[in-house]
Amino acid sequence: MAQDGMHMTRGVTLQQLRYFVEVAVEGSISAAADLLYVSQPTVSAALKELENRTGRALLVRSARGATLTEEGVEFLGYARQVIEQAELLEQKYLGRAPSRRLLAVSTQHYSFVVDAFVRMVRATDADEYAFSLRETRTWDIIEDVRTMRSELGVLYRNDFNSKVIDKLLRESGLVFTPLFRADPHIFVARTNPLAGRERVTLEDLAELPRLTFDQGSNNSFYFAEEILSTRTVKQDIRVSDRATIFNLMIGLGGYTISTGLISGEMDPSIVAVPLDVDERIEIGWISHAVASLTAQAQRFVDEMRGVVEGYGVSLLT
Repeated sequence: MAQDGMHMTRGVTLQQLRYFVEVAVEGSISAAADLLYVSQPTVSAALKELENRTGRALLVRSARGATLTEEGVEFLGYARQVIEQAELLEQKYLGRAPSRRLLAVSTQHYSFVVDAFVRMVRATDADEYAFSLRETRTWDIIEDVRTMRSELGVLYRNDFNSKVIDKLLRESGLVFTPLFRADPHIFVARTNPLAGRERVTLEDLAELPRLTFDQGSNNSFYFAEEILSTRTVKQDIRVSDRATIFNLMIGLGGYTISTGLISGEMDPSIVAVPLDVDERIEIGWISHAVASLTAQAQRFVDEMRGVVEGYGVSLLT
C-alpha cells in the first residue's frame, strides 16, 4: 500500500489535478478546456493518465458531459487541498499572483447566506474566480455536496427532522456543523397588520396564506425548509424562489416561517416577527467527512459567522 501511495505521488502532477478540478466543477471536459485555454484532447489525455496513475476510475464520461464516480468525489476533496497548498506556496515564495478562485455553495433560502457570499466575493484577492451560489431544495443540497457539485451546503435541522437528516448525511459521507440556533419567526410584508406585533401565535396565522418552498419529488415533511411542516392550514402556497415568496407576502398578505434573520438591504419591505411556539431551529453547514474545507470555503464560513454575529446571535462553534 505504501509503495502504491509513493508511486501515485511521483506520477500525479499538479497540472493533472488542476484539469481534474476544473472538469469536476464544470461537469464537462470541453468547457474545462475552454476555461484553461487548452485543447480538449489535452485535457482528456491528462485525465486518462491521472486515472491510470491512481488506478481508479474518477470520472464517468458521456455525451452529456463528465460526472464524478464515488472515488472521484473523495479524490476531488484531496485534489483541491493539494492545489490550494501549492498555490499558497507559489504566492509566498515565488511571488505569483493569486490564482483563479473556485467555490460552489448550495443552500436553503437564507438572506444571511447571500450576505456572507457577497462579503466573500468582495474580499477575494484574485482577478479571476468562478463562484456558484445555488438556492435549492433540501434533498438537492445534500446531493450537491455528496457529489462535490458544491463544497458546502447550508440547511437547518430541529427535533422533528434531525434523525432523518442525520441518517441521510451519514449514508452520504457528510457531516453537519452547527452554526447557530434561532427562535422561529414569521416573515411578513411591512404592510401586514401582524408586522407591528411583538409576537404572534399560530392562531393569529389561521386566516393567512402559508408560503413554503417547494421540495419537488422529494416532498417529505422531513425535507421541508420550514418548521411545523405537518400542520394543516386552510391556505397553502408553494413557491420555488425567494423573490416570489417575498412578492406573495406583499401581494397576498402571506407568511413563511424561518429564522428571523433577514437583511433589510435584501428587501426592506419584509419584516420578521417572533412566533410563539416551543421550537428551535438549528442552522449549520454540511461538508464531506473525509476532506477538510479548502481555504476559500473556510473564508465563506468565516463570513457567515461574521454576518450572524452582526445580528447579535450567538454562534455554536
